[in-house]
Amino acid sequence: MDSNINESTMMNAAEVRFLLLPLPEFNMLPFGGFLDKLRFSADEADHSQQRHCSWQVIGLDKNNVTSSSGIPIAIDHTPADINLCDYDYVVIFGCRTARQSQQQAQHYGGFLKQAAALGLTLISIDNACFTLAELGLLNNHKVAVHWRHACEFSTAYPRLEITDKQLYSIDNTRMSCSGGSATIDLAVAVLSRHLGQTWAIKGLADMLVDESRDQLHQLKSRQQVIHHDRLVGRSIALMQERMASDTSTEQLVTQIGLSRRQLDRRFKQHFNMSAHQYWNEIRLQHLHWRLLNSDHCLASLADEVGFQDSSYLCKVFRQKFNLSPGQLRRRAD
Repeated sequence: MDSNINESTMMNAAEVRFLLLPLPEFNMLPFGGFLDKLRFSADEADHSQQRHCSWQVIGLDKNNVTSSSGIPIAIDHTPADINLCDYDYVVIFGCRTARQSQQQAQHYGGFLKQAAALGLTLISIDNACFTLAELGLLNNHKVAVHWRHACEFSTAYPRLEITDKQLYSIDNTRMSCSGGSATIDLAVAVLSRHLGQTWAIKGLADMLVDESRDQLHQLKSRQQVIHHDRLVGRSIALMQERMASDTSTEQLVTQIGLSRRQLDRRFKQHFNMSAHQYWNEIRLQHLHWRLLNSDHCLASLADEVGFQDSSYLCKVFRQKFNLSPGQLRRRAD
């Protein structure tokens, strides 16, 4: 009993207080990264005492929540156990797929809307942006979306302003993070507001992190270009950005400032295919991934990857993967 009182007193005395809400099949990497950054900044040494910042893991009930990797974590509290006014942030860690995250809106909507009404800042991590968007809690806010889900998010919520080029976005009482290790960078940004930069970056060396990255940091791993060809890199970025549009290759080369022949020559040098073939490759690989990670119909996915004709899409998909979209899904089941 005394230990519970001490824990509660320490939590209330903390300068910034977080509720961590992992949705079913949440991804462990962003959850662990965010939580460990809080832990390192929480006290003077490395005793995991919640002095400067505090956190509690919350769920709809006291049952464990299982991550996408099959690892369960314990839930500290349910909404009935807490007073939301004792907290500053609710951090929602999204499900493995966007559709799962959308479906969770019906279960967590009351709690999240109440938190927003009381002025708590809502932080969506990874696919949790779909949960908040489904509830209308991202209206009039800019949203950072994982690049792999940008087309899907824009299709589902065309009126929302998104960015897939930022690690995270801070927009008043709404924050969003594309996921992965970027939650460490977001945690540093949030903690620096309350504890100062020195406390915010405490422990990065222990985590083997060189430095916190700015929200506009460009990932080297997304620059999939041999020999760092700037014009090819720019072309690929535009292809990914306009995957769902009807932009032609001719319109693309006009923006790049090359002729069609010049751009094709560069793509053949690096990838042994034309620019148009490479663009189709991007679209088909994205479609392959979406077929396995969503239950959207083929017509909807065809729009998402810029194909007007579903039958033609099936033809080129079969040529690429030696099976139809339907066969791919049935095999996965």
